[in-house]
Amino acid sequence: MSFDLPSTDLTKSALVAYVHYVSFMLCFGALVFERARLRASPNRSEAIAMVIADIVYGLAGVALLVSGIFRVIKFGQGSDFYTQNPLFWAKMIIFGCVGVLSLYPTFTYILWALPLSKGDLPIVSEVLVSRLKIILNIELVGFVLIPLLATFMSRGIGL
Repeated sequence: MSFDLPSTDLTKSALVAYVHYVSFMLCFGALVFERARLRASPNRSEAIAMVIADIVYGLAGVALLVSGIFRVIKFGQGSDFYTQNPLFWAKMIIFGCVGVLSLYPTFTYILWALPLSKGDLPIVSEVLVSRLKIILNIELVGFVLIPLLATFMSRGIGL
């Protein structure tokens, strides 16, 4: 088997792919955690856990985006392969929508961090929990669709 990348580039490519996959898993895991643990009137440790989970989600999302850009530009099958495929753009639109949707929970958890930093508990109503659960459910559906589209795309479907 012959590769046209020198071994150091293969290693870099493999590491970028690894960061991409781990970042995706961390994003998905953080969302599942948030969805499963979200409740009205959380105690201090529950509220802190939600804030931390969202920080993990945000950092992993940035790593996912950056590693994905590197995969398209430098280590993938060439940017033309991706940009010419409508499934790539569908994947990017879903990722963007999930990112925009995630702003509401993130701002909510930031607002939770303020009273937590003063030793108080955030006020979390059933209505807020219901709203957040809907958003988290939509985000999770998006995160389930992204690898499906990526799998199709990597096999040339959509070209």
